[in-house]
Amino acid sequence: MNKNSPRIYTYKITFEEVPYYYYGSKKERYFDEEYWGSPVANKWCWELYTPKKQILELFEFTDEGYIEAQKVEGRLIKPVYNTDKWCLNESCLGVFSLKQKSKAGKKAYELKLGVHSLTTEKRIENGKKGGNSNRENKTGICGRSLEEMIEHGRITGYKKKELNIGVCGLSKEQRIQNATITNSQRWECCITGYVSTASGVVQHQRGRGIDTSKNNRRRIE
Repeated sequence: MNKNSPRIYTYKITFEEVPYYYYGSKKERYFDEEYWGSPVANKWCWELYTPKKQILELFEFTDEGYIEAQKVEGRLIKPVYNTDKWCLNESCLGVFSLKQKSKAGKKAYELKLGVHSLTTEKRIENGKKGGNSNRENKTGICGRSLEEMIEHGRITGYKKKELNIGVCGLSKEQRIQNATITNSQRWECCITGYVSTASGVVQHQRGRGIDTSKNNRRRIE
């Protein structure tokens, strides 16, 4: 390979006017091919501001070299993905960002696509079928051991705390307020007429072998 051969490299795009940045990898068709990344969701930043490219690492010009460059790209993005507001990458190793997933979900809801095209009754029916199938075949969540479920719960809890999302994103005052609202709600078991909080009714139903789906309880105040 001579100095004018096409290259495979990882790069970082920065902008003169703002602190946004973007990581990527590139396999050139010819040496020094002009390339400024392939943003889709955040293309506006390239159009509004002045991009600068820094080549971070060069790799062998082989299939293996390109695979390794993509792996390095993933390692560059992963620490800042979904956490740093200045990072413009909307996917990492094939996984889309929370923002892009949210946009896709809203679009599907507006156009009544996928699950949003189903009635509430049909979604409930499909959910029951899926749950029964998982229990019978020991697949999905039902295929995990108790130890695995506990470990997965811990990992999820740590991740929420790290990203400051869910209940971990609420202040102490907000958590107290939400708990007060939840505990003030009264629910009734449609089978026995037992009245309590939502969790209280569920525990009541479980103790009596009653199906705990929402169809079997209703909010009364």
